[in-house]
Amino acid sequence: MSRFGKLPVQIPQGVTVTVADHVLSVTGPKGTLTRNLPQGVTVKQEGSEATIEVKNDSKNLAKNQGTIRAHLINMATGVTTGWNKQLEIVGAGYRAEVRGQDLVMQIGFSHPVIITAPKGLTFKVDKSIVTVEGADKEVVGHISSLVRGSRPPEPYKGTGIKYTDEVIRRKAGKQAAK
Repeated sequence: MSRFGKLPVQIPQGVTVTVADHVLSVTGPKGTLTRNLPQGVTVKQEGSEATIEVKNDSKNLAKNQGTIRAHLINMATGVTTGWNKQLEIVGAGYRAEVRGQDLVMQIGFSHPVIITAPKGLTFKVDKSIVTVEGADKEVVGHISSLVRGSRPPEPYKGTGIKYTDEVIRRKAGKQAAK
């Protein structure tokens, strides 16, 4: 049985949690996030606490109970403070800029790489740091991985796009013959 999933979730001030037709909706100052609930899992709100309840004590429902609790915490954080990921562009001549909702990057290809932000997501560029911000943690992580995947860091010179807290293990190049 899931012990983590049974713990109540503290709902921040100004956040509304509603459940209708197996759809969990969390509304706050930064927008509204929705998620489908699996069969047998319900969310009950009492005051500033929400609890996740399951129909019976099966293993599968216990897993879903803990997962939905984690999603609820992430959704409440997203609609209050939001989520962000920072990426660093390393390389001679590598640069990025924001044009409307698009992130346009010159990263060593013959063409610019353009990534369009989905609804509710914004890009910010400060010198060589690209920041992806939004309310939905999954979308922020996915778009950040697309940005990093457009030019992953290489181990010899360290050029490419990496997360700011990521450490790239460097390899030694070829040694000159003696």
